[in-house]
Amino acid sequence: MSWQQRIHQAVQQRKADNLWRQRINVGSPQSARILVDGQPLLNFSSNDYLGLAQQTEPLIDAAKAWGMGSGASHLVCGHSSAHQQLEQALAESVGYPRALLFSNGYMANLAVLQTLLRRQDHLYQDKLNHASLIDGGLISSAKMHRYRHNDGAHLLHFLKQHQKSAPESLVTASSGSLNEQTVSSLSLVATDAVFSMDGDQANLADLATICQQHQALLMIDDAHGFAVLGNSAHTGSHAKQGLTAEQVPIYMGTLGKGLGGYGAFIAGSEELIEYLIQFARPYIYTTAIPAALASAMQTNLEVVMTGKRQALLASNIDYFRQQAQHLALNIMPSSTAIQPLLIGDDAKAVAISQQLKQQGILVTAIRPPTVAKGSARLRITLTANHTEKDIDFLLTSLVSILESGYGV
Repeated sequence: MSWQQRIHQAVQQRKADNLWRQRINVGSPQSARILVDGQPLLNFSSNDYLGLAQQTEPLIDAAKAWGMGSGASHLVCGHSSAHQQLEQALAESVGYPRALLFSNGYMANLAVLQTLLRRQDHLYQDKLNHASLIDGGLISSAKMHRYRHNDGAHLLHFLKQHQKSAPESLVTASSGSLNEQTVSSLSLVATDAVFSMDGDQANLADLATICQQHQALLMIDDAHGFAVLGNSAHTGSHAKQGLTAEQVPIYMGTLGKGLGGYGAFIAGSEELIEYLIQFARPYIYTTAIPAALASAMQTNLEVVMTGKRQALLASNIDYFRQQAQHLALNIMPSSTAIQPLLIGDDAKAVAISQQLKQQGILVTAIRPPTVAKGSARLRITLTANHTEKDIDFLLTSLVSILESGYGV
C-alpha cells in the first residue's frame, strides 16, 4: 500500500462511518450570536462561558503598549513584565504559590507529564480524560493505567496493585561492570475536573484522599472549570469543592474558555514551577504568548474575580435544566455550562445538528472517536450572554425536530 492509498482509504472510511468532520467559517467575533458563512446563528457551541471573548479594549490598549509578538521564548527574551504580572495574578486567583504560562492547555499537559514522569513510574488516568492528558502519558513512557470514569474504587484497586508489586530494578553500566540499582517508582493521578464532553465533574475530594493515602501526586485539568467555578476567595473546581493547593498539588487551567482569550498555565509549588522552567521542553522551546495578550488576560481575570458573570451563567444553567426536564429531553446529568443531549446514533446526531442550523441555531454534533461508540450527542454549551428567550428558542426547536422523526 502506498502513502496515497493509506490516506485515501482513511478519508473515505471516515465519511462512510458518518464521522466526517468539517470546519465552519465564522465571520464575526465570538458571542451568543455569530455569523457563519453569512448566516446569523444563535451560538450554543462556544466554550466562551462568561462571554469575555469579544472584549476588545484591553487588547487594543495592550497592543499599543507591547506590539504584536513576544519575540522569543520565555528563557531568551520573551518573558515580559506583562507575563510576570499575569502569572502572579493567576496563582493568586486559584490559591497557589506560583503559576507558569504556556501557549495552550495541550502543551501544558504534555509538559507536566513528559517532564515529571519516568519510565518506571505509574500514571493513572480517568477513562474520559482529555486527549492531551492521554497523549502526555504516552509521550512520558510511564506505565499508564486508565480507571473507569469517576470510579475511585477502580483507581484504588490499581494503586494497591502497584504497592504490592516488588520494587523494580535497573541494570546500569558503571566503570565497565554491571551494577543493579533499585529504581524509585512514583505514582501520579491525572483527571479532568470538568469533563468536556459529558459536563460532569470529578470527585476531587475522593481523589485527593486516595492520593494522600497512597503517596500519589494529584493533577487536575481544569480547562472547563477555571474562571467559571469557585468560591468567594478563589476560582477553580478545587475551590468549588473546598480543596486547597496542598490537596491538589498540580493545577492546569486554560485562558481560552472562561477567560475568553488564549493560553494556559500550570499552578503549583515554588519548586514545581522552577522544575518545569528548567526541564519542561514544551515551555523552554516555545515562543511566549504575546505580551499584549497576557496583559489583556489579566484585565479579563479582574472581571472574572468579581463573580458577576458566573452568577449570570449559573442562572442560565438552572433555567435550561428546569425547562429541559419539563420537556423530558434526554439531557445528561451535569450542573456545568456543558449540557449534552444524548442521541446515540452518529447519523441522527448530525441530522439534528443540521436541522437546528437551518432554524438558526449552532449546536455541534459530537461523535466517535471524541466520545464512545453509540454515545453521539449534541454538545450544548451555555454562556453568560444567553438570555432565557435564547434558551426557550433552542429547546422549542429541539422538541420540534425530535418529534418530526429524528428522535431516539
